[in-house]
Amino acid sequence: MADTVLYDLTDGLATITINRPAAMNAMNTEAKEALRDALRTAGDDPAVRAVLLTAAGRAFCVGQDLNEHVANLASDRERGTTETMHTVREHYNPVVRAITEMPKPVVAGVNGVAAGAGFGFALAADFRVVADTASFNTAFAGVALTADSGVSWTLPRLIGASRASDLLLFPRNLSAGEAYELGLANRVVPAAELAAEAAAVARALADGPTLAYAAIKESLAFGAAHSLAETLEKEDELQARAGASEDHAVAVESFLKKQKPRFTGR
Repeated sequence: MADTVLYDLTDGLATITINRPAAMNAMNTEAKEALRDALRTAGDDPAVRAVLLTAAGRAFCVGQDLNEHVANLASDRERGTTETMHTVREHYNPVVRAITEMPKPVVAGVNGVAAGAGFGFALAADFRVVADTASFNTAFAGVALTADSGVSWTLPRLIGASRASDLLLFPRNLSAGEAYELGLANRVVPAAELAAEAAAVARALADGPTLAYAAIKESLAFGAAHSLAETLEKEDELQARAGASEDHAVAVESFLKKQKPRFTGR
């Protein structure tokens, strides 16, 4: 992986770290491609059972690198093209889909400000551990853009359409505490404890029943866009799949023996 994104795989846990701290982890083309590729690698690797997405320095990700963006827009004007805005299709959409569609849980360790696309990446994760000094900002309207990185889908589902509209039309910094109250943060911890706590949450998931977690992710995504009747059918399908797993057999046997199950992700 490129230096702009670091990748580590240890005992089933893939840790992906956005690594442009001097730029508050703003996403230039190199970083976007590296993050997309790292997430795809984690999603496709059967050795990976959970992913921790975090960042170096004092920010999680402030979204698009506007210095590169301005230069690219100028180049587009000279050539009469609109290639710069293709980054949504080529980079941001694949990043969000890689997070939401991989059959394993993704934890976002939000160490600092998450704005724009960075906000979208955090919302796409299955669980968010947030430093008490972190903040969130939709940011898009502030630079005369609309939502991307899945925010128009994830945000209203987490906090409701009215609040989502407010935050998108009137971008502002949300403190970690406010984000928790709104339901955007699953856990808020002191900044000094963020790395350890996020890693502990991700490690617990990496040691858990991977196929069941995959089914949970799939059922939640399906249920968000289908009727109750259709969702009940999907639950039946997914439960049959989970029930046939080795981990389910181990869990039942361990329960009867009053032992803690040891899952293998199969």
